[in-house]
This record gives sequence, C-alpha cells and structure tokens, in this order.
Amino acid sequence: MNNIAELKPLLLATTKPKIVITTHHKPDADALGSSLGLYNFFLQLNITAQVVTPTDYGNFLMWMPGEATVINFEEETELAKQYVSEADFIFCLDFNSLKRINLLGDFVQQSNAKKVMIDHHLQPENFDDYRLWTTKASSTCELIYWFINTLQFDHLINKEIASCLYAGIMTDTASFKHGSTTPNTHRVAAELLEKGAESNIIFEHIYDNFSEDRTRFIGYCLSEKLQILKEYNTALICVNATELANYNTLVGDSEGLVNYGLSIKGIKFSVLVVDRTVSRKMSFRSKGNFPANEFARKFFNGGGHFNAAGGESHDNIEEVELKFKKALPEYASFLN
Repeated sequence: MNNIAELKPLLLATTKPKIVITTHHKPDADALGSSLGLYNFFLQLNITAQVVTPTDYGNFLMWMPGEATVINFEEETELAKQYVSEADFIFCLDFNSLKRINLLGDFVQQSNAKKVMIDHHLQPENFDDYRLWTTKASSTCELIYWFINTLQFDHLINKEIASCLYAGIMTDTASFKHGSTTPNTHRVAAELLEKGAESNIIFEHIYDNFSEDRTRFIGYCLSEKLQILKEYNTALICVNATELANYNTLVGDSEGLVNYGLSIKGIKFSVLVVDRTVSRKMSFRSKGNFPANEFARKFFNGGGHFNAAGGESHDNIEEVELKFKKALPEYASFLN
C-alpha cells in the first residue's frame, strides 16, 4: 500500500490528473460532505474532479457547495462510466468495499485509475492503491481534513470546503455526542468554524428542513410501529412499502429514525427495518458493549461501526422481523 502523502507530487504534476470522487449507496451527510469537501479542495488546486454517486440522496443535503455538479450513476449511467474510464485517480470515500457502491463498483474495479480509499469503517477490502484509513476518526470528513493537512494545504480550506466537512463531522458524531468524538474532533471542528463554516446554518439545513409528510411519518412510526422488546432492552421499528407510500416518503426521510428507539431509557439496542421493495434495509444502533456491526454481519449481510451499523435482506419484511427476534437470545448477555 502506497503512502497517501506520495499523492502530492502526482496531483501537482504539469499535466493535471483527471479525478473521480465517489461514495456509498444513498449518501448521508458524511459521505456527500467528504466528497464535496474534497471536490472543492481540488477546485482550489485547479484540478478537474467529478463527484459520482451510485444513487440519489436526500434533499436536505442539496445545499452543499458544488452539489449541483454531482452525477447520479443511476440517472446518468453512460456519462458516469465515461468519467470513471477516463480517470487517473478514483477517490473512494466513506466506504471500504466495492459492493457498497452497487453496479458502479464493477466499473471502478475495471478502471485503470489509481484508487484512493479514505474511510473509517472496519474491515477494509484491498481494492485500493493508496489509503487513509482508521477507525479512530469520527467521520470521513475528519479524515479529509487530515488528508488536506497531510499534503500541507490546510491554508486552502475556504468556507465551501469547511461547510461540507463540518456537516459530515456534526452528523456522524450525532452533534458530537458519540464516543467517536475525540479532542481532535473538536479541534478540527473549531478549525472549520474559523475557516467560515456556520454551525447554526448547517444544523438548520440538515435537521430543520423536513417536509410535513416526513414529520407525520416519523410520528406514525413512533406511535404505531415502535415495538419495545423489554426482555432484551431492544427497540424495533419495521416499516413496509405501503406505509412509506402513504406518507409520500422521499429519500432520506427515514434518516435518524432509528435513533429515537435508542433515546428511550434502558434501551441498549435499536433497529429500523425499511421495506425498499427490492430489499429490506436495516439500521442498527447500540449503546455500550453491544457489537451492532457483528450482529449485522452475522445475520443480515451487513457491517459498520461497533455501535452503528447497517444490513440488508431479500426476505420479506415479516420474515426479517421474525429472524431478528429469533437472533436476539444469542446476544442476551450483552443486552441484560
């Protein structure tokens, strides 16, 4: 594996490299924030870069500087494939397995471009040529700050870069309350505020920008769909496709719903199952020593962080719910 600092002379070569930046399926604020933060950084270096996402993402992220230039692989497949095939470098942000970018992963793998992984999730695959990876970082946005700092270009961080990166750090730490929040995380956040990020405005864009339908959907889920499995100190919400349609839910409308269960006193494990028609998507959140990532990997083809993970199943939602409940006794010692 090459040292990521070795990228500096390659990026500053007389013939500027062509760069593609991509991130995971259904990007969240850390995924899109790190991508657009890096995109805006390359603008400062007068380097051509193109952000390509494997799918769409929530409207609450569309305020980010540079968002209008993003290509959605599902909507502009041929154009995206062209950028990937012509790239000299492909930056892979906030994921460490090519399956996380769906069909786009096949074209990234086939590309002759050098691959650069910048990520903070467990168990990275070895598809990359350069890597900035650690599970000790709060977010990929924090790692992008480290990357810029490592290349000694932190003086180029402007308001646009700072705003994107602050958004990802803020959301991936749940407003700095997760255990992944370190003294360095706060230092980086302070630096970004000094560079022009406006914390109150960013918070409003992300958390105070939802539709009436979304608000009523959250209320319905908490009133009618929340199950408390007291024996295992677990909260479970299962939402089917009809219920999603009834509330005209959009991409990103279920974001954060899983956290409500974990906010209940005594709950150690919270799970959200959403029927996305093609498959059932699952979000896992835990407290303390419950290994959410291990549980997700063992039963639902998933993974992620120790206390925050995701999974997927192609069984129907009733079967997924039953399988989940049958799996809990195996982890009872962590939950009692």
